[in-house]
Amino acid sequence: MSDAPKPASLADRITQPAAAPTTSPATWDEEVSSAADPAAAKDDSATADQGQVDGQVEPLGGSGLHEATEEVEVKLSDLQSDTANPLYSAQSFEELGINEQILKGIYSMNFKKPSKIQERALPLLLSDPPRNMIAQSQSGTGKTAAFVITILSRLDYSKPNQPQALCLAPSRELARQIEGVVRSIGQFVDGLTIQAAVPGAVERGARLQAMVVVGTPGTVMDLLKRRQFDASQMKVLCLDEADNMLDQQGLGDQCLRVKQLIPGQTQILLFSATFPDMVMRYAEQFSPNANQIKLKRDELTVSGIKQMYMDCPSDDGKYDILANLYGLMTIGSSIIFVKRRETADKIAARLIQDGHQVVAVHGAFEGSERDSILERFRLGQAKVLITTNVLARGIDVQSVSMVINYDIPMKGRSDSEPDAETYLHRIGRTGRFGRVGVSISFVFDRKSFVGLQTIAEHYGIDLIRLDTDDWDNTESVVKNVIKSSRAPINMTNN
Repeated sequence: MSDAPKPASLADRITQPAAAPTTSPATWDEEVSSAADPAAAKDDSATADQGQVDGQVEPLGGSGLHEATEEVEVKLSDLQSDTANPLYSAQSFEELGINEQILKGIYSMNFKKPSKIQERALPLLLSDPPRNMIAQSQSGTGKTAAFVITILSRLDYSKPNQPQALCLAPSRELARQIEGVVRSIGQFVDGLTIQAAVPGAVERGARLQAMVVVGTPGTVMDLLKRRQFDASQMKVLCLDEADNMLDQQGLGDQCLRVKQLIPGQTQILLFSATFPDMVMRYAEQFSPNANQIKLKRDELTVSGIKQMYMDCPSDDGKYDILANLYGLMTIGSSIIFVKRRETADKIAARLIQDGHQVVAVHGAFEGSERDSILERFRLGQAKVLITTNVLARGIDVQSVSMVINYDIPMKGRSDSEPDAETYLHRIGRTGRFGRVGVSISFVFDRKSFVGLQTIAEHYGIDLIRLDTDDWDNTESVVKNVIKSSRAPINMTNN
C-alpha cells in the first residue's frame, strides 16, 4: 500500500527520543516516547499478511472458513502419535467415513477439503471410543464446523426426541449462530432435530425434545434442574469460547454444574481462539485426558487484518473522531466496541441525532430484541453496530470490514491491566471470508496508549498510526484496505 504511513511498531515509537517542542499539545505516543530508553529500540518493519480464504455463509449464521497457513501444534493420544496410523490426519472428508447426508451439507457450504485444524482434529474427534478434545485455533479456521460434524456423526437418528448432544456458548447470539451452523451442515440429514436453550426460548414446564441442544449455561442448568431436559443419553458436551466461560466465575460454575448433571460417559469438547495458561489448567480438569490442538502464541493474531490506531484529544474527543470515520464505516459493515452499556447507548444516540444510521446492542436488551438487531445487521439493513463485549466472541458476519476499539479492552472493573484475549476476539470480527479488514483502536491518555502497547507487544503486532490532522490521507489509507481485492487463496478450499 504505497500511500500508507510508515508502520512503526509501538515499541519503536516508545523508544524514540522526544520531539522538538511545538505549540500544539504532544500526542500520547510522543509523550511516552520522550521518556523511553533509546537502546531498547527494535527493528522497524510491518508487513501485510494475506487475507483469508472464502467460505459460503448460510443465512442462518453459518460460519465461514479459511485455509490457515499456521503450523498446528498437536498434543496427541498414544494412537495419534504414530504418524503411520490411518487416523493421524485426513486430507479429505470422505476418508473420515462421514455420513453422506452430512457430507452433502459440508459441500453445500463450499468446503472442498478439511482446513488444517480440521484435518488434524476430525480424526481424533471421530475416533472410537470417543476421546475428549481441547482445541485452540484463530477465528475463521473451521472450529465450529469441526465440532458440528462431530456432533452430527455421534447421533442415534432413531431417537429424534431424545437430547444427545449439548453445545454451550457464552451468549445467546453465539448460541443462535451455532444453531445456524448445525442446521446448515445438517440440512440434508433425515430426522435431525435441533432446539435452542437460551433465555425466553423454552416455555416453563415444556420439555426439550431435540437431538441437538444449543444454549447458554444458565438456561441449560435451570432446565436440567427442573427436569425439562433429559440428559440421560448425552453423547457429546461441547463448550465454544471455552476459555471465556471457564474463566468467568459465574459461567464457570454453571458449566461445571451442567457437566455434573449429565450422567454417564460423555465426550467433552472445548473450543476457543485463545486459551491462557491458567485457564488451560482448568480446562484439562474439565475435559480430562483430552487430545489437544493449538497454535503457537506468535501465530494467534488474525492475518487478514490491518491493525491501526488513532490518538484522540481526550476521552470525550473520541466521539468527534468516530463521527469523522462514519463514511468509512459504511463501505462495508462495522462494529464499534465499548466497555460499558451506557457508552454504547450514548454514542448511538449522538450519532443518530447527527443523522447517522446505527444500532446498539448489549446485555440490557431483551433477548428477542437482541436477536432482531443482530439479524438486521447480518442482512445489511444496519451498517454500523455499537456493542459491548457481548459480541466480541465468535460472531460471524460476512460483510464486516472494520472493527473500532472505542475503548481499549481492559480487565476487571478497575481496568487494572489490558485484556489481550478480548482484543484478539474483537478484531477477529473482521478480515473474514477472504476479505482484508481494518481494526482501529482509539487511545487518548497514557493508560490507554500503554494498554494498547502491551497488547501489541504480547502478539508482536506493528500498528499503523492514522493521523487525525490529515483526514484525506487517513481516508485514503483505510479505503485502500477495505476496497482491496481479495488476497490470493487456496482454490481447493474456495
